[in-house]
Formats: sequence, C-alpha cells, structure tokens
Amino acid sequence: MPAEGVRAGRVRSGRLLAAALIGISVGWGDVGAASEIVAAPIKATSIATFRPGSTDTRFGSLEFLGGLELSSSERLFGAWSSIRLTDGGKKFIGVLDTGHWLTGSISRGADGHLAGLDDVTIAPMLDAAGRSSAPKRTVDAESLALRGDEAFVGFEQIHRVTGYSPLSAIETSRPFRLALPLPFPVGRLRSNGGIETLVAAPLDGPLKGGLVAIAEKSVDSDGNLFAGILDGPLKGGFRVVPYDGFDVTDGDFLPDGDLLLLERRFTIATGVAMRLRRIDGASLKPGAMVEGDVILEADGSSQIDNMEGLDTFVAADGFTHVILVSDDNHSILQRTVMLEFRLVD
Repeated sequence: MPAEGVRAGRVRSGRLLAAALIGISVGWGDVGAASEIVAAPIKATSIATFRPGSTDTRFGSLEFLGGLELSSSERLFGAWSSIRLTDGGKKFIGVLDTGHWLTGSISRGADGHLAGLDDVTIAPMLDAAGRSSAPKRTVDAESLALRGDEAFVGFEQIHRVTGYSPLSAIETSRPFRLALPLPFPVGRLRSNGGIETLVAAPLDGPLKGGLVAIAEKSVDSDGNLFAGILDGPLKGGFRVVPYDGFDVTDGDFLPDGDLLLLERRFTIATGVAMRLRRIDGASLKPGAMVEGDVILEADGSSQIDNMEGLDTFVAADGFTHVILVSDDNHSILQRTVMLEFRLVD
C-alpha cells in the first residue's frame, strides 16, 4: 500500500476516534433546530480515486466511478442517515438523525461523474398536528423507505416505523401511520442500535412491496440481528447473521431481487471500515436466518467515513449504480462524502 494511503487512513481513523470520544459536544447541541424549510447551498469537492495514491477503479464486482466531499454554510446540513434516489437517480430524499428531511438533485459533469448537489433543502419532520418542535430523542431518524406516494421512516431511541404522506410534498407531509407493528421484540432494541435499515421490496417479487427492516446492532439470544418483513403476504420476523464486528446501516434491493446491505465498523484498534454484503432475495422469509456474501470491504486507507446511507438505481448505461453517503455527526472532525460505484458483474 502506498505511504500516502497509509497516512490518509491514519488521519481519518484518528479523526473518527476523536469524534467518538468528544461525542455530542461537537454534535447536535451546537446545531440547533429549525422550524422552517431552509435552503442549503452545497460545496462539493471531487473525490477522484477510492484509494488515495492508487489509480485502481475495480474492486471485485464493483467499479468506482467517483465521489464528492460535501459541506454547507447551513449548519443543519450533516448527520445524513439514509438516502433514497428518485427520477432515475437524478434526485434524492434523505433523512437526518436530527429529525429533518433532506431533498435535492444530483448534478453530473460532461464525463457523467458526480459533480455536485443542487436545490438542496432541509425541512423538519412534522407531527400529526403540523408541529416541528419535538425533542431530539423522539426524532432520531435512521432509516427511510419509499413506496408509491408514501415515505416510511425508522426511528431510534423511541423505536418505531412511521409513515408520511404525500411523498410528492415531503417537506410538509404529516404522519398517516404513527407506528407500524414490528415482528420482533421492540423492548430488545438497543437505544442507539435500532432500525437502521428500512427498504421497500420490489412489487413484482415474492414480498410484493413489503417493508423490510433490519436492526443495526440489536441481537437475539444467539447474537443474530433482529429483522423482519413488516407487511405484505410474507409478513414476519427473520434474523441476519452479523460477523467481524460490522453493524448494518442501510440497504436496497437490486433489480434481480437480491438485497444489498451497507455495513460499518469502528474500533480503536482497527479504525473505520465499511462493507457491502449481498443477500439472496429468495432467502428473505419469516423464520429465516440469512447471511450473504461480501462484495466490497474497505478501511480508513480508502475514501470513506462513517458510512450510513445506500441506494441504487439503473443508469443510462444499463448497469446498476450504487450511491453511498456518510454521517458526519455534525462534527468538524468528520466528513460528509458521497461515493458512486457501478455493479459490473
């Protein structure tokens, strides 16, 4: 590994360790809440290589296409927990763990690579009465699924999945379903390790559009992650086998019906890491124990941070593209990055 890559990895790992030790002192307490929709001008710096000092672009079944380091003068920008792409990957909707919607469009250069984010707005999530002044612990949004003109959000601390409508006016939408029944024991969910992945299955697949939820680090007595299909014809709980200390942070279904999971790990000994795991979609059913195959793993020597959001879309080139985003915890020691890969197998 080039010395430049090693140094970059050590710097990023050191930053994440410092952020973990500092905790909320550089986080939400310094940001404050907003009760109105605000514009967030975005500064984007290109990330040309996935591993600094290397020109490699192929990593197993994935090809790195480029990335962006993102920042904004709007202090609400950051803490990005989940992303969902719309309009063929041209627009996006995200949730921040501060209880806000993040919306905007993705711009590209002449070469087709990521160039920036435009028309970005941040809006508070409203309750049924249209209020936005809820305490942070009640609006810790960590996961997002879109289905038709509805959005479903998974919350931590007070664990629940809430439905919002209409998606077409998400900034002013209100809950139409406060808490969907969960097919696993809510009381066993950890305060900071609840429903981190929420995704709608394909309508033409066996789950018929059912919502799939997976916990970040909440496990049963055998050490397997709580997961479940919340509605549809195959409603019920299943388990995901964790290993190597990675936590599940987001996911999406691929065109062939497989489930692609984003996972993250951070320890003092090993620093920061991320992983993509591909699970056979046909294995997702009540009572199942699923594991899948690792198709990408990267550590702090690569251009990653606290990776929390993943979505996919089929691009004009006919390939499935994977977009990843990171949660900077509103810390000056971390970054918000957006990375793009092409699935080439």
